[in-house]
Amino acid sequence: MLYLTSTSSPGLAQIQVIFGPSIDPEIAQVEVQNKLQLVQPQLPEIVRSLGITVQRSSASFLMVVALVDNSGKYSASDLGNIIDSQINDNVARLDGVGSIQGFYTPYAMRIWLDPYKLNQYGLTSNDVTNAIEAQNNQVAVGDLGDDPSISGQQLNLTVVSSSQLQNVPQFENIILKTTENGATVTISDVGRVELGQRYYQFQTYYNGASAAGFAVELANGANAIETSKGVVDFMNSVKPSLPDGVEIVYPYDTTPFVELSIEQVVHTLFEAIILVFLVLFIFLQNIRATLIATLVVPVVLLGTFGVLAFAGFSINTLTMFAMVLAIGLLVDDAIVVVENVERIMHEEGLPPKEATQHSMGEIQGALIGIVIVLTAVFIPMAFIGGSTGIIYRQFSVTIVAAMILSVFVAMVFTPALCATILKPVDPTKKDRGISGVFNRGFNGLTNGYTNAITFLLKWPLPVFAVFAVLLFGVYHYFMKLPESFLPDEDQGSLFVLINLPTGATTERTSAVSDEVASYFHNQESSTVEAVFSVMGFSFAGQGQNYGMSFIQLKPFDDRTKESETAQALAQRANGYFYTHIRDAQVYVVSPPAIPGLGNSTGWTGYVVDSGGQGQAATLVNTNRIIQQMNQQGIATQVRTDTQSDETQMMLRIDEQQAGPTA
Repeated sequence: MLYLTSTSSPGLAQIQVIFGPSIDPEIAQVEVQNKLQLVQPQLPEIVRSLGITVQRSSASFLMVVALVDNSGKYSASDLGNIIDSQINDNVARLDGVGSIQGFYTPYAMRIWLDPYKLNQYGLTSNDVTNAIEAQNNQVAVGDLGDDPSISGQQLNLTVVSSSQLQNVPQFENIILKTTENGATVTISDVGRVELGQRYYQFQTYYNGASAAGFAVELANGANAIETSKGVVDFMNSVKPSLPDGVEIVYPYDTTPFVELSIEQVVHTLFEAIILVFLVLFIFLQNIRATLIATLVVPVVLLGTFGVLAFAGFSINTLTMFAMVLAIGLLVDDAIVVVENVERIMHEEGLPPKEATQHSMGEIQGALIGIVIVLTAVFIPMAFIGGSTGIIYRQFSVTIVAAMILSVFVAMVFTPALCATILKPVDPTKKDRGISGVFNRGFNGLTNGYTNAITFLLKWPLPVFAVFAVLLFGVYHYFMKLPESFLPDEDQGSLFVLINLPTGATTERTSAVSDEVASYFHNQESSTVEAVFSVMGFSFAGQGQNYGMSFIQLKPFDDRTKESETAQALAQRANGYFYTHIRDAQVYVVSPPAIPGLGNSTGWTGYVVDSGGQGQAATLVNTNRIIQQMNQQGIATQVRTDTQSDETQMMLRIDEQQAGPTA
């Protein structure tokens, strides 16, 4: 275990246990469950009865799914009950799903008691609770005529009794008390019964319409694209059973950006192969030699994919980027072989087979030296620790595997092709036509470069002075350029975090959330596709004073201007909310550059009270650090998610007066 963090709000506590990257998450989950068993006897009975869950998942949402009613027939409770009864458990069992964060409120039978009527009938809330538990039970009565039975028994019947109550009238008729004159007191006599929400923590809207939703967190090591596809396929399977007017929407989904990124890298991969072919053909001026060098690319890439599969890696933006970079490197060995064979055929007049044998005797050591040097450059990246090592390890393994395979192919596959495909060289061919013009121009450029180097070697001190100036420039601009762990990218979505003062009610939070949604719908309509608003939940915590909005931007093809990027939109929105909203702290942030690496862009730090000064002093120091960082420009949007102590009302009860009387 590296460390653990805990957050708490009224009625809910969450503890995150963070393990090192080399730990098997399944083993870690079992260890946590074992430790939890040791402490459970010390927990209050209400905590044990409501349940304690242990889940393993990533630190960010993979996607958000919502049911929306555009017809106005169904409330958020209706939609939440559909998710709770038909969708939630099934999605949680899908491969790759780590956990589910619900943004809905399922049905519950709400009983509102009148304290004056309870006192009038001499009843307490405990009497009502006990009556409900006694009369709302599934009772196994037994059988009539079951063995052992009396002699001559001819019939066997299963005896059933009234089952659990199903509707409001049945709960209203629960008997609480029978008076001396035979009259009965029911729940309807002391209160009101209605079918309501199990809890009123969440309020959700999608573009102003009633909605209910849930967020899917990816399990450790799961494939994001396959998991997202599984969730979408399941939602499509339940779509025919949904009521008319209820639609399925995805306010937030990380996989389209991932798929688009991989698609762009694949396009770049093919473009790189075409460019390599053209460059080889221009300089080698032999279609056979060009094909020999180009054929190395698919062979090495196929082998590299096999190495990635053996290592347990996936096709992602990092591995594909490494493939693109490797294309320019892996053909070098083949070019060296082909060019040297052609040179020997041209200078010594040998046929292809003999020229190939002679060539490989000259350059085998050089080929091995090339791969050793390149491997020595990239292999250290595979041993970097922490999150940086996890990110770049796949990149390093891809490059190194491609380099090693390229030299193997250059020493086995390429010579065989040279010996069988190449034709004897015509010494006069390269001096005719366009090839002759290009070769004479290139030779002139080479001679000019050689003469310039010869001239500079006569003046070593000025050359070294210029070189020193260049080194100083490299150092100077390296230190001046801003540093970042990963670049921010437009992923087609944004988060809005809404934090109100401690003690603020849902009504105040809802008013701020409506103002946020109104801004995006009215002033950013050319960029924003939809807004999914959630009251009662935020990355900062849960409660009435928290809220969050998922901003779904329009497709990339519809946002071609610089002002329509996610970063530009976030900057404008943050400026607007800072000047126009005074009742809450509203922050617009981007999703993390790498899903699972935090909840949003940026980083999180903790101020630890190692001196035991208390929460109040720690919060003062935290605010001082935030103020200094914002003033000095060290970072932007520095904030704390820690709320001040909640205002409480202390109720003191006189036990003697409240106790039972004789």
